Amino acid sequence: MNYICRIPTLEELVKKQDYEMEHSDDKDNWKVWKEKAISNFENQKTIPYYGFLNGEIISEATAAIDKNVIQNSMNLVKEKTVYLYAFRTIEEYQGKGYFSKLFHYMIEDLKKRGYQYATVGVEPKETKNKEIYQKLGFTTYLGTFEEEYPDGSKIEVEYYQKDLEKE
Repeated sequence: MNYICRIPTLEELVKKQDYEMEHSDDKDNWKVWKEKAISNFENQKTIPYYGFLNGEIISEATAAIDKNVIQNSMNLVKEKTVYLYAFRTIEEYQGKGYFSKLFHYMIEDLKKRGYQYATVGVEPKETKNKEIYQKLGFTTYLGTFEEEYPDGSKIEVEYYQKDLEKE
């Protein structure tokens, strides 16, 4: 097994965004999210992290380091606080530890960059994801707020924080 974690190139980011759009029933929103992902990467407002298995992208996570990238950014992105999102692993590779390795790689990189806290958002109905985030150390509840998708639909999101120094 040849699994490595690293920050992707722009070409790899576009490839992953195309994959997500191709495998989604929500293509209109994905078109907007793809454009934003490319722009945010190019303008250094986000740091994407990818896991590659034998050269293929199988997992991802993104760190927003600019508060203008996300909705409800109060206290979610600050000088020493980063917001993490887009946690994904291709289904056939889920539950095999790949994302855990990517997550730890990302946290170590963010700590080296001077970040002390990380925040995440999760829909209340996503109980599996909430459990995973709790296990990853996101235990400080910050509040529940509404987010809006590009198509105008709205969802409730709970926000949590993790102290990176405890990692």
